[in-house]
Amino acid sequence: MRAETYQDAVRTLNTLQTNAGYLEQAKRQRGDPQTQLEAMVLYLARSGLQVEDLDKLNIIHVTGTKGKGSTCAFTERILRSYGLKTGFFSSPHLVQVRERIRINGQPISPELFTKYFWRVYHRLEETKDGSCVSMPAYFRFLTLMAFHVFLQEKVDLAVVEVGIGGAYDCTNIIRKPVVCGVSSLGIDHTSLLGDTVEKIAWQKGGIFKRGIPAYTVLQPDGPLAVLRERAQQISCPLYLCPPLEALEEGGPPLTLGLEGEHQRSNAALALQLAHCWLQRQDHPGIGELKTSRLSLLRQLPLAPVFQPTSHMRHGLQDTEWLGRTQVLRRGPLTWYLDGAHTTSSVQACVRWFRQVLQRRERLSSGPEVCVLLFNATGDRDRVALLKLLQPCQFDYAVFCPNLTEVSPTDNADQQNFTVTLDQMLLRCLEHQQHWNNLAEEQARPDLWRPPSSEPSGPTSLLLAPRPPHGHSTNSRIFSCISHALQWISQGRDPNFQPPSAPRGHLTQPVAGSGSSVLQEAAAIHVLVTGSLHLVGGVLKLLEPSLSQ
Repeated sequence: MRAETYQDAVRTLNTLQTNAGYLEQAKRQRGDPQTQLEAMVLYLARSGLQVEDLDKLNIIHVTGTKGKGSTCAFTERILRSYGLKTGFFSSPHLVQVRERIRINGQPISPELFTKYFWRVYHRLEETKDGSCVSMPAYFRFLTLMAFHVFLQEKVDLAVVEVGIGGAYDCTNIIRKPVVCGVSSLGIDHTSLLGDTVEKIAWQKGGIFKRGIPAYTVLQPDGPLAVLRERAQQISCPLYLCPPLEALEEGGPPLTLGLEGEHQRSNAALALQLAHCWLQRQDHPGIGELKTSRLSLLRQLPLAPVFQPTSHMRHGLQDTEWLGRTQVLRRGPLTWYLDGAHTTSSVQACVRWFRQVLQRRERLSSGPEVCVLLFNATGDRDRVALLKLLQPCQFDYAVFCPNLTEVSPTDNADQQNFTVTLDQMLLRCLEHQQHWNNLAEEQARPDLWRPPSSEPSGPTSLLLAPRPPHGHSTNSRIFSCISHALQWISQGRDPNFQPPSAPRGHLTQPVAGSGSSVLQEAAAIHVLVTGSLHLVGGVLKLLEPSLSQ
């Protein structure tokens, strides 16, 4: 019998994705979420574990709308700098699925992934009976598998990022975490979580546990009140994180490995989570408490203000989290990658992008071009996201599905059965139409609108002449990420080697209008945003080493 390989494992895992047709039906006939959580406990038992076993993992459980992944990355890196063996479960993956399960900051090896995948898969196969679905869905399976990996590999702690929501997320079978965290809240996954920030806060507060400390960052009053009520109902001590400035007071400023002003809030939460974990595990060297002049008239008690230790400082500085405020400089091209996909995270992304462009060094006096590469999935408000990106005044807007290539046959890690190619391309067409409509609205003279005097950004990012024929020609649709990158880079990115594409699949000719502007530009600045899956596809093509 042929040995089961990593690619076999990934392909089999992909069969646990819900196909597009069934997904639509399931949305209309969604079952009781509490029952789904109970089903997860049964899957865990069938895989050979009990919920009590998870107590041994010393878990830090983190939810939120934006910044929860970055918060987890900061927290994991801080605790690893203390010499602890860390586990880290996150989603989604950018290039390879094994990125979701990390030990000491590194994705588990293909060999380890293969070993644990088949171990869990075969156990579930052996224990199936007529009364239950034999296999959990994709994300649930990976959650089970992560718990097995972390227990068998004997990590000192596991940082577990919630998938969607909190109360009914499959990670919420965790009974006794060491500490919980809630990052910034906003609107996302409305069909599952509710259409107001208060309803979403109720879902997120579902991870709170009796007697287990929890921390959150500054939130608007409405959702903060909901979090407080959720915590009080079950006697969970909930604290508000002081801003990073309070912890920096009296010492050198903290350097963060992740760019962007919004990362300071994530770092402040990570410091409290790490500090609390170390304190509850009776670990020495947790940072001296400081008296603070801070007075926040808020609804929650303030978390302690302490002097960050050198381990904490190094951890924050050394944190890496691909696809979030990430910059790749390649010859005349600079790629700005940020998987922002909510209105508040896209606002933060735009602020970061404009600030980086303002600070950049002009290496030549030639024309510079700004390009947007965008896609959005799920039930996000695409018009709102695109409207937030308009002030950047991109020379070109490019839209494509989250497919690295048109036929991803050799690319099991990037396969997505939950939506069809036709649906993806139709959505890109809608994005282009929304963008062109917004551009036309912006171009109309508004006699009542005062001139913009926004201090935070450059007066204009329009660095090269607009393409001819007005607004309708400054946007492009491509059928996959590879074709979009070929057109944007025009062969000028020394690291990008496009795969040989089958003829006839490109919806826009590479030599079409605008390519001469890109060929002659002294610099090309490309912002890739709207979807972490899009960013992952771009990284796969620009950084082939990530696929090794």
